[in-house]
Amino acid sequence: MRFVRYRAEGAEALGILDAGGERVAPLEQFEGCGFADMNELIRELGAAQRGALEAFARGEAPAARLLSLAEVELLAPIGRPVHDILCVGVNYQAHFDECERAIQMKQAAAAVYFAKRACRILGPGEAIESHRALDEALDYEVELAVVLGKGGRDIPPERAEEHIFGYSVFNDVSARTLQSSHAQWLRGKSLDGFAVMGPALVTREEVAFPPELEVESRVNGEVRQHANTRAFIRGVAEVISELSRGMTLEAGDIIATGTPAGVGMGFDPPRYMKPGDVVECEVQGLGVLRNPVKE
Repeated sequence: MRFVRYRAEGAEALGILDAGGERVAPLEQFEGCGFADMNELIRELGAAQRGALEAFARGEAPAARLLSLAEVELLAPIGRPVHDILCVGVNYQAHFDECERAIQMKQAAAAVYFAKRACRILGPGEAIESHRALDEALDYEVELAVVLGKGGRDIPPERAEEHIFGYSVFNDVSARTLQSSHAQWLRGKSLDGFAVMGPALVTREEVAFPPELEVESRVNGEVRQHANTRAFIRGVAEVISELSRGMTLEAGDIIATGTPAGVGMGFDPPRYMKPGDVVECEVQGLGVLRNPVKE
């Protein structure tokens, strides 16, 4: 299933895409599916509701009301996360290598984890604020986002998939000067509009586990990053398990799993985004996240 959040006729709502991915069925028309937001859906979706929605998504059951994608404005599937977004740093070896060249990063024995504050997550088509008065080194990072459907602590790797609700495309926008000038990454990763996600939240049943998906970013149509998640240094199961050791994870938590080589910082000279650029982030089977950059 592919859940979306959208705006139509001035009102926001939740929906599910049809089998062809071209029309949206408002969720409120399905019995018991009048969820307030995506986080409530993730927490409360029951077996009976899931069965009816799965039948619609497979094309086996009709919906009384359908909207074409042209009639709606897609928003980030989750508008406001339950907590700061949990991020995995340098989770592809080639990306570590370019960071080592660009900023003399040293290889750590343990995984690099950091939090990304996001009061509001941008969705498809929304303009990314450049914050040029603070930092002109505006960078893109395409990532696979994992959204948890069940919380827990001390989750063993072999049970990690059970805790996943679904996946989405994520752009971990970064202000590189701020990131490097502080002793940690929070500020350079957390300016307003620096969390971008969409176009849909795709349930885990749609993606074989562990995920082996092509990920790619493009700036003004030029491919900048391309890799496959099979190249993760630490896979999704290991990341979920390690983060949960001694720390409770909750339903709705978002984990950004790391970006491949090809970020703007990694070029010589660097190739950062600027106002007027358009950045596209794509993950195989999950969709394309396209956003312009503004002042």
